[in-house]
Amino acid sequence: MNNKYWEEDIETMSREKLQELQLQRLKKTINIAANSPYYKKVFQEHNITADSIQNLEDIRKIPFTTKADMRATYPFGLVSGNMQEDGVRIHSSSGTTGTPTLIVHSQHDLDSWANLVARCLYMVGIRKTDVFQNSSGYGMFTGGLGFQYGAERLGALTVPAAAGNSKRQIKFITDFKTTALHAIPSYAIRLAEVIQEEGIDPTSTSLKTLVIGAEPHTDEQRKKIERMLGVKAYNSFGMTEMNGPGVAFECQEQNGMHFWEDCYLVEIIDPDPDGEIGELVLTTLDREMMPLLRYRTRDLTRILPGECPCGRTHLRIDRIKGRSDDMFIIKGVNIFPMQVEKILVQFPQLGSNYLITLETVNNQDEMIVEVELSDLSTDNYIELEKIRKEITRQLKDEILVTPKLKLVKKGSLPQSEGKAVRVKDLRQNH
Repeated sequence: MNNKYWEEDIETMSREKLQELQLQRLKKTINIAANSPYYKKVFQEHNITADSIQNLEDIRKIPFTTKADMRATYPFGLVSGNMQEDGVRIHSSSGTTGTPTLIVHSQHDLDSWANLVARCLYMVGIRKTDVFQNSSGYGMFTGGLGFQYGAERLGALTVPAAAGNSKRQIKFITDFKTTALHAIPSYAIRLAEVIQEEGIDPTSTSLKTLVIGAEPHTDEQRKKIERMLGVKAYNSFGMTEMNGPGVAFECQEQNGMHFWEDCYLVEIIDPDPDGEIGELVLTTLDREMMPLLRYRTRDLTRILPGECPCGRTHLRIDRIKGRSDDMFIIKGVNIFPMQVEKILVQFPQLGSNYLITLETVNNQDEMIVEVELSDLSTDNYIELEKIRKEITRQLKDEILVTPKLKLVKKGSLPQSEGKAVRVKDLRQNH
């Protein structure tokens, strides 16, 4: 095995060979999908067979699959394989409301997924000699078992710490000499803060590599994590519908996430006026039990131009700008929480926890941004007011709306050890 690549032949395959492989796997996937009640009906209505697809562009003949379709066919209307014979695991989305989105896996699917996660971890320099600690929730959420099986496939010593209980996480890191950690970005910062509260220098631990993902974050937030913990932090992308983690991952260049095109076909639809950032649409190419075709992820990103110096030929996407369904509109302006975070993270006087509240006051929509102060903040009212005005000015320049900014004491906002809740919409008629 090459010491740079997990699977050199696949990772460095020429674009021409890669597209030939994609077309071959797409035709096979369509034949499999035709066995599901949902796709059988879709294919009949649109007169689609594997022979309809002569090139990759022909995928546009197939209608999109949406989260609403998955919920309408819950639980097993999209299953193509024989569940009694070959179904070995069910995962569902981490959403807390409504019908969950559900995926059924065969052993082939789980093996393929574990291999992709191992490929990702190997790409960022994690090896079988590492101690890999996973602070994801286990159970139905894919971040737990997804990283667990991938790290085991790699051969690393794994610590399935699961989510929360920061003091226990720190004890494990210290006692087991953990070198690699998987955590969502907001929790990684929280962990660094708790390490400091325990009287330990966060940069003095054995940690060297951090894998972050599961919630949108800015590059500024990533750099803050790296500074706080003294690690290299690599961005990861995944979702339950596409298996979970391991769909796309940064290499050591930290310049966009490589999308594993041997297993996924990538489209960007409805791009913005610049023709770049649009919604990510994905098709599985190596899943047997429950393939998904042209799935609308609602995640907003762009394909990065040019070749990567790492030598991998699989396309790279930019970090996720946000989700089309996370965007909120206030006073006619489209705003993503990450635009606010991009400004806040630049001020050392601020902590990492913030909350955007939208409410209606005297028939007018108002945007209130509460952000915790850090240990570096001052008690001097004049200084704090000066900082508040400067942050407000920069926020207005970024989002074109003047928010009401409140600087609050550290620890006064709700602290989440799962995905951070950043927006609370209390407006009338919302």
